[in-house]
Amino acid sequence: MAHRFEIRKNKAGEFVAYFCYNAETMFWTEGYSSKASAKNAIESIIKNGPAAEVIDTTLES
Repeated sequence: MAHRFEIRKNKAGEFVAYFCYNAETMFWTEGYSSKASAKNAIESIIKNGPAAEVIDTTLES
């Protein structure tokens, strides 16, 4: 599967959840002090993401 979540440590030693497509990072979460918190963030995205509203705040000229 081309889509995946990865949990990595940042330079500050925090756990960060990344969402990747192929070799490209699409987005990432804030840093968490525990791996469990990063896993919870992933579960929240999976659960709530499909129903999330899309709001376009750009101004069209």
